[in-house]
Amino acid sequence: MTETVQIISPIDGKVYAERQTLDSAAIASSVSRAKAAQRAWRMVSVAERVAAVGRMVDALLAMNDEIIPELAWQMGRPVRYGAEKRGVEERSKHMLAIAETVLAPSMRPDKEGFTRYISLEPLGLVLVIAPWNYPFLTAVNSIVPALVAGNAVLLKHASQTLLAGERFAAAAKTAGLPDGIFQNLVLSHADTEKLVGSGAIDHINFTGSVEGGRRIEMAAAGTFATLGLELGGKDPAYVRADADLDSAAENLADGSFFNSGQSCCGVERIYVHADVYDGFVDRFIGQARGWTLGDPLDAATIVGPMARGSFADHVRRQTEEAVRGGATRHLNWADPRDKDGSPYLAPEVLTGVNHQMSVMREESFGPVVGIMKVADDNEAITLMNDSPYGLTASIWTSDLHAAGQIGAQVETGTVFANRCDYLDPALVWTGVKDTGKGGGLSEIGYHNLTQPKSFHLKRV
Repeated sequence: MTETVQIISPIDGKVYAERQTLDSAAIASSVSRAKAAQRAWRMVSVAERVAAVGRMVDALLAMNDEIIPELAWQMGRPVRYGAEKRGVEERSKHMLAIAETVLAPSMRPDKEGFTRYISLEPLGLVLVIAPWNYPFLTAVNSIVPALVAGNAVLLKHASQTLLAGERFAAAAKTAGLPDGIFQNLVLSHADTEKLVGSGAIDHINFTGSVEGGRRIEMAAAGTFATLGLELGGKDPAYVRADADLDSAAENLADGSFFNSGQSCCGVERIYVHADVYDGFVDRFIGQARGWTLGDPLDAATIVGPMARGSFADHVRRQTEEAVRGGATRHLNWADPRDKDGSPYLAPEVLTGVNHQMSVMREESFGPVVGIMKVADDNEAITLMNDSPYGLTASIWTSDLHAAGQIGAQVETGTVFANRCDYLDPALVWTGVKDTGKGGGLSEIGYHNLTQPKSFHLKRV
């Protein structure tokens, strides 16, 4: 039985678009078409697959002028940021460029009378379950390498950004990809879990909440499908006494408030050495005052609404709890749109916070950040690790050796020094603890979307 999925725009609270979910027969047909297409696609040379997927990426990038306002209407990101073209291009082009080298057979040292090598074979059918917060960037991390590696891909996009999935499908068609090798499916949650547990899927890549990841893992139990899970985050930053405070304040404000704080690797908590605490806080608040709330369709707007009012209310509750516990609010915007139930939420900076407050330990995923004073590196490390999550951590210092030593002790997937909130496609994107498992991008992204196969050939 089909359902209607609606995109409720955070701009005006109205239905922006709606689509019907697929019924069970249509889902089964999509799986059959994908498997048939993959049997032929895996035999196409890597160079040809790179060229075809490259055309798909180019077709997607060519739609950017249309995607920009479409994204604003779907999830509230201001049009001034130009959608996700730059990141999509950077990540896709890198993965395309390294494909032939990474996917080439790995020859073993000569052994008389034998030819020995390891090849990387496609897994088969890959299901990508993509989120709404970066609907193109997160999806392209898996779609491009999965297709290039010889897999078929089914994309199930978040209900808030259904049109992003349609854009990928249109790009695949424009590029002339074989019929069935890439398909965009509109599915209910129940049918998604049923598909995951069907045994027809060889790899699932899910980006979303921790609870969502648990449901995917439970649904896949017993199928032996491999999983890539990028889940929650509570990314910390540590400002050392030798940091460039102006640069740290400017970049951490961007890392905290860009995309209304709705970033997997957004900065949600900041620890500052006591010697520079006051100077940093003053600078950070000065930077934060420039992050003003507005209409995302206005080119001057810096902060748009959150994707849903319920998400904003979660951040409001965390902030109010912290204030009741003794924290101080420093911005206190008086915006009539910023009220309970509204997705319009102005950024906030909190001091006087501690780790008994949920705003410092539980994911916010919104435009609020707490700043704590620490005595030294050891206290900073202890507090940075006092979290169930571990996606990224940033260290702000003029001493990169110290940054490396501190980073080695922080439980996280990526360590930054003097930058934050960025994915380098040459480095693996991964997390620890409740943030997830697996990894994307870099050569490891290809390894996680393929199966090693050994060839041990004796000459006679």
